[in-house]
Amino acid sequence: MSEYESRTQVSCNETGLSCESCTSQTATELARTCKGLRGRMVAQLFVQLYPDPGCARMHANFAAVYKRASSGAIGDDWEDIPNRALEAVA
Repeated sequence: MSEYESRTQVSCNETGLSCESCTSQTATELARTCKGLRGRMVAQLFVQLYPDPGCARMHANFAAVYKRASSGAIGDDWEDIPNRALEAVA
Protein backbone atom coordinates (compact mmCIF):
# COMPACT_ATOMS: atom_id res chain seq x y z
CA MET A 1 0.00 0.00 0.00
CA SER A 2 1.42 3.41 -0.97
CA GLU A 3 1.70 6.35 1.40
CA TYR A 4 -1.24 7.99 -0.38
CA GLU A 5 -3.46 4.91 -0.15
CA SER A 6 -2.82 4.69 3.57
CA ARG A 7 -3.66 8.36 4.17
CA THR A 8 -7.01 8.74 5.86
CA GLN A 9 -8.82 11.64 7.42
CA VAL A 10 -8.26 10.09 10.84
CA SER A 11 -4.50 9.66 10.36
CA CYS A 12 -4.14 13.27 9.23
CA ASN A 13 -6.17 14.58 12.15
CA GLU A 14 -4.15 12.47 14.61
CA THR A 15 -0.99 14.31 13.55
CA GLY A 16 -2.65 17.70 13.94
CA LEU A 17 -3.11 18.27 10.23
CA SER A 18 -6.47 19.71 9.26
CA CYS A 19 -8.15 18.66 6.02
CA GLU A 20 -7.79 22.19 4.66
CA SER A 21 -4.09 22.47 5.44
CA CYS A 22 -3.37 18.98 4.07
CA THR A 23 -5.09 19.56 0.73
CA SER A 24 -3.84 23.15 0.45
CA GLN A 25 -0.22 22.14 0.93
CA THR A 26 -0.50 19.31 -1.58
CA ALA A 27 -2.22 21.55 -4.15
CA THR A 28 0.49 24.18 -3.73
CA GLU A 29 3.25 21.60 -4.20
CA LEU A 30 1.46 20.21 -7.26
CA ALA A 31 1.26 23.71 -8.76
CA ARG A 32 4.98 24.23 -8.17
CA THR A 33 5.80 21.13 -10.19
CA CYS A 34 2.93 21.03 -12.71
CA LYS A 35 1.57 24.46 -13.59
CA GLY A 36 -1.46 24.93 -15.81
CA LEU A 37 -3.26 21.60 -15.43
CA ARG A 38 -6.87 21.63 -16.58
CA GLY A 39 -9.75 21.07 -14.19
CA ARG A 40 -10.34 17.43 -15.09
CA MET A 41 -6.70 16.56 -14.51
CA VAL A 42 -6.67 18.38 -11.16
CA ALA A 43 -9.81 16.47 -10.17
CA GLN A 44 -8.29 13.15 -11.24
CA LEU A 45 -5.10 13.83 -9.31
CA PHE A 46 -7.10 14.78 -6.22
CA VAL A 47 -8.92 11.44 -6.28
CA GLN A 48 -5.65 9.56 -6.74
CA LEU A 49 -3.92 11.48 -3.95
CA TYR A 50 -6.89 11.35 -1.56
CA PRO A 51 -8.72 8.04 -2.10
CA ASP A 52 -10.31 8.09 1.37
CA PRO A 53 -14.01 9.03 1.04
CA GLY A 54 -13.64 11.32 4.05
CA CYS A 55 -11.33 13.55 2.02
CA ALA A 56 -13.77 14.03 -0.89
CA ARG A 57 -15.32 17.16 0.62
CA MET A 58 -11.97 18.93 0.21
CA HIS A 59 -11.92 18.69 -3.59
CA ALA A 60 -13.10 22.29 -4.08
CA ASN A 61 -10.42 23.59 -1.69
CA PHE A 62 -7.74 21.58 -3.49
CA ALA A 63 -8.84 22.87 -6.91
CA ALA A 64 -9.08 26.50 -5.77
CA VAL A 65 -5.66 26.48 -4.11
CA TYR A 66 -4.12 24.74 -7.12
CA LYS A 67 -5.60 27.36 -9.46
CA ARG A 68 -4.31 30.27 -7.34
CA ALA A 69 -0.87 28.73 -6.90
CA SER A 70 -0.57 27.73 -10.56
CA SER A 71 -1.42 31.26 -11.68
CA GLY A 72 1.24 32.74 -9.40
CA ALA A 73 -1.21 34.21 -6.88
CA ILE A 74 0.60 32.21 -4.20
CA GLY A 75 4.34 32.72 -4.35
CA ASP A 76 6.99 30.03 -4.03
CA ASP A 77 7.74 31.28 -0.53
CA TRP A 78 4.18 30.68 0.69
CA GLU A 79 4.61 28.90 4.01
CA ASP A 80 1.31 29.46 5.81
CA ILE A 81 0.45 25.76 5.73
CA PRO A 82 2.53 23.39 7.87
CA ASN A 83 4.31 20.77 5.84
CA ARG A 84 3.22 17.71 7.82
CA ALA A 85 1.44 15.70 5.14
CA LEU A 86 3.95 12.85 5.19
CA GLU A 87 3.80 12.61 8.99
CA ALA A 88 0.15 11.67 8.62
CA VAL A 89 1.02 8.41 6.93
CA ALA A 90 4.17 7.54 8.89
